[in-house]
Amino acid sequence: MDTYERGVRGGNLRVLLEGRTLGDGVCIRAVEQGDLAALLAMVVALTEHHRDVARVTLESLKRDFFGPVAWYHGLVAVQDATVVGYAAALPLGRLGYGARGLDLHHLFVIPEARHLGVGRALVQGVEDLGRNLGCSYVIIGTHPDNVAAQDYYQHLGYGPHASTGKRFAKPLV
Repeated sequence: MDTYERGVRGGNLRVLLEGRTLGDGVCIRAVEQGDLAALLAMVVALTEHHRDVARVTLESLKRDFFGPVAWYHGLVAVQDATVVGYAAALPLGRLGYGARGLDLHHLFVIPEARHLGVGRALVQGVEDLGRNLGCSYVIIGTHPDNVAAQDYYQHLGYGPHASTGKRFAKPLV
C-alpha cells in the first residue's frame, strides 16, 4: 500500500484534520456525503462568479468525491453545523521527476465567513493533505484578472508558476 492509499483511502484524511478548529468555532474537515447540497450551492456560486454556466449536479459531486474512482479530495469549513467554505484538490504529477503534487482547483468561502482565516485554513488543510500523500508541491491557478486572489496566494507563500508549453484538449463526448 503506497502513501496515497494509506493517506486517503485508508481514512487518514479525517485523522489528519480531526480537531482542527479556528476561532469563531470554525472546523476544517473532510467532505462528507451530507455536505453535498451545501457544496453544490457553493460550486455553482463560484462558477457563476467567474461568469460561467455551472453544469455540476449532486450526482456528479457524489461520483467525484465518493465514487469508486474518487476524482477530488475535498475539505469543508464548518461553523455551527453549517458549511461555510470548501477546497477541492486533485492529484498532479511530474513522472520524470518522481514528484507528486496537488492542484488546488477550487477555494470558496461564503461572504459572511470571509476575513476569519477560513480560506487560509482550507489552503493549509490542502497543504497538509499533500504532505500526507507524499506530494512535494501544490499549484493554485487564478483568472488572469483576479489580482485580489493572486495577492492573497502570494501572501500565503505561493509564487508565480511558469507554464511549460501549450496544452491541448479534445472533447471525448
